[in-house]
Amino acid sequence: MQLLIPFASTLSEAGMHALGDLSLPHLGQLLAMLAPAQRLGQDEYTLSPPHEQALGAAWGWQAEDGALPWAALHAQADGIAIGELAWGELTPVHWHVGRDHISLADPQGLRLGDEDSRQFLDAIRPLFDGEGWPLVFGAATRWYAANESLAGLPCASLDRVIGRNVDLWLPSHPQAGLVRRLQNEVQMLLYDHPLNDAREARGELPVNSFWLSGCGRAQPASWSDAPVVDDTLRAPALAEDWAAWADAWRALDAGPIAELLTQARRGRAVALTLCGERHAQRFESAHRSAWQRLTDHWRAAPVQRVLEAL
Repeated sequence: MQLLIPFASTLSEAGMHALGDLSLPHLGQLLAMLAPAQRLGQDEYTLSPPHEQALGAAWGWQAEDGALPWAALHAQADGIAIGELAWGELTPVHWHVGRDHISLADPQGLRLGDEDSRQFLDAIRPLFDGEGWPLVFGAATRWYAANESLAGLPCASLDRVIGRNVDLWLPSHPQAGLVRRLQNEVQMLLYDHPLNDAREARGELPVNSFWLSGCGRAQPASWSDAPVVDDTLRAPALAEDWAAWADAWRALDAGPIAELLTQARRGRAVALTLCGERHAQRFESAHRSAWQRLTDHWRAAPVQRVLEAL
């Protein structure tokens, strides 16, 4: 059994305070039984966050930072025939214009239904058709484009951008000039569009831009070969709701982590990958003596120290 946990740690001062108060007994006991293995990541400025790097590595994907081909994978899962084309995933989003910078709101907060999403897609489609980027609907918050220029185009993951200054994450690659121009044109088109007038009348956020990510050609991927991803920490972490994040961690410790601990105590091979903003650290079963296995039941690893290092 393999488990991967994104957003297991944070660099936020308030989040670190919440982490310091956390009691995660099952995690401590599990870590005492496992040995550190593969460690991925560099810093909090990589375009691909550590949890995406870890999942890509589990499949053996080869790609530069920001060019893991999630779009092709998601498009295929949405029933789209991807062929040999290079794909990019376009997420309809709301850019919030603040006093000092523009930030990207969590797309889930748009509460965008399929019908509205299709209408927005049809509204912007001519801008992309004119550039040879045919758009395909996948789901309310997943649109796709196919074009050779998307092969290996590095883009920041949405998980890096949500709630943060968009300017820091806009693509700067030479191939990305067209992307930024299309973002500007979409913003102008949707600024006073009747679809957004109707949304605002209903008290909903307007859709005023898109975010491009996951560009590239498909690489082999089988979910049966990948770790189970538990992303229950994601939403509270991105919302910086650290009380909810701590509650979600406690539920993880009492549920999936406790189950993994039970499997490890039964002598089964298990692996746990903890992912923060800078690193993903994998821990896996190691050969231990009978005495070590016995003392593991009472020994706990320093959980806070492990999580803070992510």
